[in-house]
Order: sequence, then C-alpha cells, then structure tokens
Amino acid sequence: MAQVALELGLHNPCLQNAQQATEKALKAIRAWHGMPLVRTHRIGSLIRGASAEHHEVQLSAEDCDLIDAIYVNSQYPPESALPVAMADAAICRRCLQIAERSVAAAGAIVEQP
Repeated sequence: MAQVALELGLHNPCLQNAQQATEKALKAIRAWHGMPLVRTHRIGSLIRGASAEHHEVQLSAEDCDLIDAIYVNSQYPPESALPVAMADAAICRRCLQIAERSVAAAGAIVEQP
C-alpha cells in the first residue's frame, strides 16, 4: 500500500503504511522467536529487542528515528505526517526502503528452519 500511495503522490498515506509495515515486521520477528509481546509503536524499542536476541535487522538509529517520528503525527496529520517537515517523495522513498528491508528481514527469519 505504501508503494501505491507513493505512486499516486499520497505522501502521508505512504508514510503511515511504511511505518506500519516496519512495525509489524519487527513484531513478527519477535513473535516467531517466542519473544514477549511488546505494546509499543516505537521502532527503536522493537529493533533493540530484536537485536538483543541476535535477530539482526539492518536499520540504523537514524532509520529508526525517522520511522518513529511518523507514528504519533500520522494519527491525525494536520498537513504532514512528519513533525518538522512536509512529507515529500524523497522522504517517502526512504521510508519505503526502510519498510521493505524490515519486511524482507522478517521474511528471511521466519523462513529459517
């Protein structure tokens, strides 16, 4: 959905869906490995938990901060899902890449025997 939203120039929906895909992928990794459910939307917290259990997902602290910046503001965005900038195609592409890496990492981990 994030990709379709980007193609249609719908920047806020693209960011919202990229954030959700990233969050759900990290939660899927935790669930697959029997880790406790963490009721958070904070990507930084989820990635630290996954890394602590040696399930590496290649997201930098900057990537986590960017995706974390989207969540709260995306609930009711007045103009932009980002707190200090207007959403644009470049930011959307970056967030989409983060989401794609997260989903790919979760898929690879889940497919392991």
